[in-house]
Amino acid sequence: MISRGATRAAYDTVAADYAALLPDASFEAPDDVALIDRFLDLLPSGARVVDAGCGAGRMLRLMHDRRPDLRTAGIDLSPRMIEQARAGCPFADLAVGDLGELPLPERSAAGLLAWYSVIHATPDELAVIAAEFARVSMPGGLVLLGFQSGSGTRRIERAYGHDVSLDAVLHEPRDVAATFAALGFEVLEQFERPARDGERHAQGFVLARREVSPRDPTAAAGG
Repeated sequence: MISRGATRAAYDTVAADYAALLPDASFEAPDDVALIDRFLDLLPSGARVVDAGCGAGRMLRLMHDRRPDLRTAGIDLSPRMIEQARAGCPFADLAVGDLGELPLPERSAAGLLAWYSVIHATPDELAVIAAEFARVSMPGGLVLLGFQSGSGTRRIERAYGHDVSLDAVLHEPRDVAATFAALGFEVLEQFERPARDGERHAQGFVLARREVSPRDPTAAAGG
């Protein structure tokens, strides 16, 4: 199990430099941004969309630029990252929190984005996160995850120019998809993108929709 305390401390240390090095979504591959656009296009006007593991807020800004009608919220384990996000995302509701214990009511989110925020979660921890996403997702709600594809753990030394190290876990898209499918999500997309220049691993993506219960036929309508 990867220490949550050590991960929080590491991101607290690098928060300012992380925000400076990754101020926006310009690093993302065009196909990756197109997938985020598809996720956003599926959300109704006024929906609450949560960036789960928002870091300094760069994906919050992308979502707000693309869909200013959405109600954006961000949650991150690192208080210093949330401070950075508050400085650049005055439109968003922001809170410190763990992905396995989100500070959100049941069925309160029409969309959940986990963009490289599950990379420090083991498969068992990912199952806990998926269950938490299921708890807070509205019937018909969407989740989109991006992560490094593969198996095993990699060590990140001197993260963002600081004397800190992080352990990152690789996940197979089929395994992530199966984890969410077991919780009643319909998997809309599941695929792997080859590594680009500057990337050490292929990238995995899963887009899924929360099942609409026969007892609650109302699809996501904004929360």
